[in-house]
Amino acid sequence: MISRRKILLGGAVAAASSGVASLSNVALAQLASVTKLEIVKSDEEWRHELTAEQYAVLRRRDTERPGTSPLNQESRPGTYLCAGCSLPLFSSSTKYESGTGWPSFWAPIEGAIATTEDRSFLFLVRTEVHCRRCGGHLGHVFKDGPQPTGLRYCMNGVALKFVPI
Repeated sequence: MISRRKILLGGAVAAASSGVASLSNVALAQLASVTKLEIVKSDEEWRHELTAEQYAVLRRRDTERPGTSPLNQESRPGTYLCAGCSLPLFSSSTKYESGTGWPSFWAPIEGAIATTEDRSFLFLVRTEVHCRRCGGHLGHVFKDGPQPTGLRYCMNGVALKFVPI
C-alpha cells in the first residue's frame, strides 16, 4: 500500500525536477514584464560567449558551490560587473563578509539590478536578483544584512567580474 506521504513526496520530487529550462524562461518572462532588457541574445550566442559555469548560473539560474569563488577573498577597491554584459553592479565599498561562502553586498549600484519572485523551492519564496541590462541571474537578496540597508545581496561569484580601481 502506498501512503499519502509517499504520494505527496513523489509529486513534490516530480514537480521540482520538471524542466530547469522552463524555470529559466518563466523568470525571464517575469523580468521582461518588469523591465525592458537592453541586451537580448539567443541561447546559442550566450553559450558561445560565456564559460560553462557562467552560462549555468547566468542563463539557467544555477548556483555555484559556496566557498568556490575567488571573489570571496577580494578586498581591493573596485567595481563588480555582470559577467554577461559588463554592467557595473556593486561597489567594493558595499561588500562584506557574510559567512555564507558567496560574495555579499549590502547595496547594489543604483539602477543596476532587477528582482523577481523565485518559487523554485517548494514552500519557499525568495527574491531573485538579475542584471537589469541582460537579465542574467546573479543570486538572491535577503533581509538579514548589515545596516544601513539591512539587506544581503548574496551573489554567485561566477556571475561577476571584478575591476580594481
